[in-house]
Amino acid sequence: MTDFPSSPFTLTAEAGPQTVRLRLAGDLDYDTSERLVERAVGCLAADPGPRELLLDCSRLRLCDSMGISALLMVHRATSSRGVGLRLESPPDFLRRILEITGIRELFGSDATGRQSEHPEDATVPAGAQQQPVPPPTPSG
Repeated sequence: MTDFPSSPFTLTAEAGPQTVRLRLAGDLDYDTSERLVERAVGCLAADPGPRELLLDCSRLRLCDSMGISALLMVHRATSSRGVGLRLESPPDFLRRILEITGIRELFGSDATGRQSEHPEDATVPAGAQQQPVPPPTPSG
């Protein structure tokens, strides 16, 4: 059996006033995803805890299903503590994964690659009703 080298991944933390930025570089995958979750949870456990956790993804080369799972676990940890979570500079491949899986909105506006020009469109006003989209009619 051939042993493959572990995927390159670095994770650095920068603490600021009420904010922690984790810089991710390399491959976020099966071999490395646990490191992200452990580091993020460790940062959240600090006293006093941060108000926002920023994940700088600008140097991320790959993110597989375990990487997405790790991001969701970090989201769960921040949500349960009332801490904001935002992905910064996600590469195009990561934005596409977040869009396809329907989880982009969990990670803040930077996960779209741009801020909305109309922030009022981002939420539905209280009492407004949304109209369901009917299913497509079969062709043929």
